[in-house]
Amino acid sequence: MDQTHDTGDARDANDARRDTLDLGREPVPASRAREPISLKAALRRARLESAERGEAQDDVKGAEIARLDLLREQLEPVFAQLPDDCDLFDLGLIQGDRPRLFVDMIAFVELTRDRRGFRFLQDTRNGRILLAESDQTDAITQAVADYLARRLIEREKALAAATHPSAQPLRAVSVANAPTRAAQPAPSPSDRARPPRARPRFLRGAVRLFTFIIEALGSAVFFGLLAAGGWWLWKTYLQ
Repeated sequence: MDQTHDTGDARDANDARRDTLDLGREPVPASRAREPISLKAALRRARLESAERGEAQDDVKGAEIARLDLLREQLEPVFAQLPDDCDLFDLGLIQGDRPRLFVDMIAFVELTRDRRGFRFLQDTRNGRILLAESDQTDAITQAVADYLARRLIEREKALAAATHPSAQPLRAVSVANAPTRAAQPAPSPSDRARPPRARPRFLRGAVRLFTFIIEALGSAVFFGLLAAGGWWLWKTYLQ
């Protein structure tokens, strides 16, 4: 009984001491219990993440540019063999969002999606076509050289057509028809049609006068015949 009573007194003393300590503290507001969300901290974290991603992209882009630059150095001796008057091709490295090594205005080389190989592409009327794809620079260099050769042949044909626009293919002449064609003499300049000469003025006047006389005589004869026929009818049937 005494031990139980002592335990209860000790518990009451601890509760009283706890209440005294709580009374000595100031009440904590509910708004301070939870820290507010900081926009500045969020912006700081976003900038750090963007910088890390940018550095990673810059590293990847730098590696792509380095590989394409090596390919450009390997292609320079091939372009050095082009004719001096040929301005169709221009070897240039464009450092855009996706680096590309241009051969001319419609053909270029870029890296594959895994950045391990090269793709040689050409833009046409029907869309973009793949000319060659390989992870070896020698294969892409040979593909570019073949492309340059084909373009040069097309250029030669275009220049030949422009130089002789009215040229026609020669026709084969059979042996049987050759003597017949050779026997026909070429027309002389005197046989060609000449423009009619203008008549003199007095001759034109004489022709007009003669025509008028003929017409007048014909009219007189016609009316004379009518008069004679009328007189004959009057004498024969009316008297």
